[in-house]
Amino acid sequence: MNLRKRSAFHAEVYTGSLNDIMFFLLLFFLIISTLVNPSVIKLMLPKATTSQAISKQQISLSVTADKRYFVNNQEIGFDMLESELQRITSTVTEPTVVLRFDNALSVQDLVDVLQIGNKVSIKMVLATKSMQR
Repeated sequence: MNLRKRSAFHAEVYTGSLNDIMFFLLLFFLIISTLVNPSVIKLMLPKATTSQAISKQQISLSVTADKRYFVNNQEIGFDMLESELQRITSTVTEPTVVLRFDNALSVQDLVDVLQIGNKVSIKMVLATKSMQR
């Protein structure tokens, strides 16, 4: 008389819900990645009590504390700043440059950059950090 089972026991892992888990993880990381600040240049912006949003296509000009100049996150020299701004703004109607200026720099440095913007005839807006109350 044979008392053994005819089929061996095989353990299985139910993977039906793994698709849902992977979808939610993908969705979570896509949402989080859009919240990351696109400007990777570290600056300490001056503070302001009011702020204004700009809805036009904007050009970013960042100046670090050690006087390094970045136009749209590409480093350029101060002597090339005027020609680079002319080149970028030549195809844009009503160009607006968002000026991210480190608060450790002097007012004269700011005026030098603003004079270049005035010479090129572009509107410059100074970016500030809102004050937390």
